[in-house]
Amino acid sequence: MSAKFAEVSRPVLVNGAAGVVATAEGRALSVMAFTITNGRIASIAILNDPERLDRLDLTVLDD
Repeated sequence: MSAKFAEVSRPVLVNGAAGVVATAEGRALSVMAFTITNGRIASIAILNDPERLDRLDLTVLDD
């Protein structure tokens, strides 16, 4: 849902796993973390709670 409001989506590491952060006005709107099994996405966890997002330490991969 929040992806349509995002200005930018960037690849990130979420707890060492592949993920994507969607941002607007420099602030994270949502984070998706992927579980990869046998080279395929097996599950996706989505976080969009503003309080929890503010506490995340994400490693942006494309800067």
